[in-house]
Formats: sequence, C-alpha cells, structure tokens
Amino acid sequence: MNFFDQLMTTAKPYSLELLAQAKAHSETLRAFVARHPQHVTAVVAAVLLGGGGGAFAVASLGPDAANLPVRTLVETLETPNLEAQVASLEQKTLRLYRNDITRGTDTPESLLRRLGLVDSAAAAFIRKNPEARQALLNRSGRNVSVEANEQQQLLTLTTRWLRSDNDSQFQRMVITRSAQNTFSVRTDTAPLTASVRMAGGTVASSLYAASDEARLPDTVTRQLADVFSGQIDFHRALRKGAVFSVVYETLEAEGEPLRTGRLLSAEITNDKKTYDAIWFQEPGQKGAYYTMKGDSLRRAFLASPVPYSRLSSGFGSRLHPILQTRRAHTGVDYAAPTGTPVISVADGVVTESSYQGAYGNMVVVQHNARQSTVYAHLSRMNVKRGQAIKQGDIIGAVGTTGLSTGPHLHFEFRIGGRHVDPLTLAQQGSAEPVSAAVRPQFNQRAQVARSQLMAAAQMRQGNIQ
Repeated sequence: MNFFDQLMTTAKPYSLELLAQAKAHSETLRAFVARHPQHVTAVVAAVLLGGGGGAFAVASLGPDAANLPVRTLVETLETPNLEAQVASLEQKTLRLYRNDITRGTDTPESLLRRLGLVDSAAAAFIRKNPEARQALLNRSGRNVSVEANEQQQLLTLTTRWLRSDNDSQFQRMVITRSAQNTFSVRTDTAPLTASVRMAGGTVASSLYAASDEARLPDTVTRQLADVFSGQIDFHRALRKGAVFSVVYETLEAEGEPLRTGRLLSAEITNDKKTYDAIWFQEPGQKGAYYTMKGDSLRRAFLASPVPYSRLSSGFGSRLHPILQTRRAHTGVDYAAPTGTPVISVADGVVTESSYQGAYGNMVVVQHNARQSTVYAHLSRMNVKRGQAIKQGDIIGAVGTTGLSTGPHLHFEFRIGGRHVDPLTLAQQGSAEPVSAAVRPQFNQRAQVARSQLMAAAQMRQGNIQ
C-alpha cells in the first residue's frame, strides 16, 4: 500500500499523525500533487471533516454530572443576643407627637386629654401660670402641638397666634418640662413667611359653595368675586359648570398657616368665555388687578357690597313682604346670615351712620358730588359719620334691624338723589392700564402667573378624575 492509500484509509482516526508523516515525506507529496491535483483536494476535505468529527467526539465524552463527587459543608451560625437587643430598646425614650385646636370652653384637663395626655402636673401649671392660661384658655381656633413621652406626660407644648390681622409677625408660646419634672414657659416673636398656594373648583350652584368644596378661604373667595365683579354678575350670570383657578398667598408661622394673604392671580371660565386677572404694583403706586394683557380691572364701583350672597329681591315695583302693598323697591336685597361682612363699593365719606326707623341700622356713603350708596338693616355699624373710607372697607354686618322679615342687606344706589338699579354699578368706569415704562416687568409677572394658573387647573382636573 502506497502512502496515498494509507492516508485515505486512516485519515479520520489518525489524521494528525498521518499529517506529520506527510510532512516528513514532503518530496513524495510534492510529486504526487503535481500528478494528481483532484485527489489531493478530496484528501484535504476528508482530513478537515475527520478533524471536526474528532472535535465533536471529544466534546461529547465529558463526565456525567451524576458521577461528580459531592461535598457537604457545615458552618455554625451565631444566634443574635435577643436579650441584649431588648434591653437596648428599653433604654431608648419614645417621643409621641400630636396637635389639636383650642376651644373656648377648654379646661387644662380637657385640652390635654384631646391631645392624648394624662398629666395632672402639666394641667396644674397651665391653670396657675398667667402666661400659659392667657394663651390657651378661653381661646378658640389656636393650633396646639405637643411632644410627650411613653407615659403620656407632657414634654413640650407649642402654640402660635397673630397679634393682629395685618401684622407681619406672630407670637409663639412654648411650655417645657425639665429633667427635674418642673415646667417653664417662654413667649417670643418671629416674622411670618409668605408662601403661594393654588386651588380650583367647578360651580354647581354658587361660587361660595364651589369655593367651600375646593377648601378656598372665604377671604380669597371674596377677593375673587370683587376682582371679576365688573365682568361677571355672580348673582344672575354665573352658570352651572363654570370653572375657576386661583393662586393666592398665605402667611405662615414655621409652616403653620395663620393668615390668608392676597389673591395673586385668577382665571374664570363662565358661559364659554374666559376671564383672567393678575395682581401687579407699579413702583410708587398702589397695587391693582389687571388682565394678562395689562388692562385695569379696577372699577370705580364694586358690583356688590356682599359679593357672593344670594340676591333675594330686585329693583323696581314689588309686593312688600310685611305691609302687603305694592310699592317701589328702591334698591336690591341680599340674603345672607347675620354677621356677614358688608363692604363699601367705592371710596367715599360716611354721611350717615345711625338707626333710621324702617331701615334699621343704616350707613350712607357719599362717593362724589352726585353718587351715593345706602346700606340698611345692619346688625352693627363699623363706621362713623364724617369718616373717610376706601373701596372694600368693612362698614358693617348683615342683620335684620328695622322693618325686616329676616337677615339681609338692603342696598341702594343714588345718582343726584334719584334711585338707580344698583346692579348697574359695575358699569361706572375703570382705571388706566399698565404704563409702558413697566410693561417688561408686567409681562414677566404675567408669564409666571399663566404657568401657576395652568398648574392650578391641572390640580382641579385631577380632583375631578
């Protein structure tokens, strides 16, 4: 058998060895290749296939996992010292926190009990200490926060309040229990901080009900009605489904809201028409509300002295509810609870503030040489004859004095002594737009206001969903 035949018959199992022999007999191969090139190609293919088969065979002959040796490892784990952990926890002092609102009928014990405390020593200190007693007892609506231990004993008590409605500072009283189980009290003053809040609502019956549903403070609702009174008749023209968004300021004491500030911007969509407003103050001038385009919203007269009450009787001839005779009704009536604030619809001077028979407690404000307004049936009068007042000042409160069937405000508007329908008040002119000198600052403020109102609208839609 020659070399070629041997290579063909043994290439697969011994391919590597034969190739080594082929290398040793290179001269013979070189001559053979020259004579038989086709056979050489076949041999090379067979060698490659044989090598691949050999490689597969080696891979397939790996050890069976079932026959691999198994080794067991054993490790001892230490059990935690639970007794030491419990002892460590018992050494830590727990702190409990709670807050509540003071009531006018509170005793020291009842106040502490609502705060989850049973502490006769603390109650005795509050009763005997004049500073603590004055701050906590016979007071309604003050927020009180306490820190207590696990025995429900007082550690610290804090309450904050305003000295006056227009003050920029608040007072804070803190009662502290010492390690010797004695109490001390201190009262200090700190500045209020302003923050911005957003809200929105949808009208189902009235603006007041919608704002109450949106948890909007009454002072903000009143400002909202005042701002848009020249554009929307909230008594007759406000439609069901109207929506509003507001951005307003709150004044806080260490994160606790104590007073509502100014309405900063607002937007109302009513009867498919949108109205907007923004507060802006030019340097050296009194601030006012403008549209986003810079037009003034300040009117010479507000549309109503009780912005979001119910109009119970209109202007003109009517059957008198008590006298049962048909006679001219020289003003309009606004039904509202006794004590509801009544505001002046414009700047002016008080020319009458006294009891006037069927009118009851009555205030008359002269606004200019020809125009005046009348406010009757008041439960109280906050102004005196000759006093100068500004638009929006509170002049009294709704009542039922004089010839009246129930609490309401009788309101009149007179021009040259002649009675005119008060619902036309909003048509009595407006102020100047934003000046060109401050237009860039105004546009910047308006851009911020639009973004805030958009966020307020999204919050309103989220609440609906």
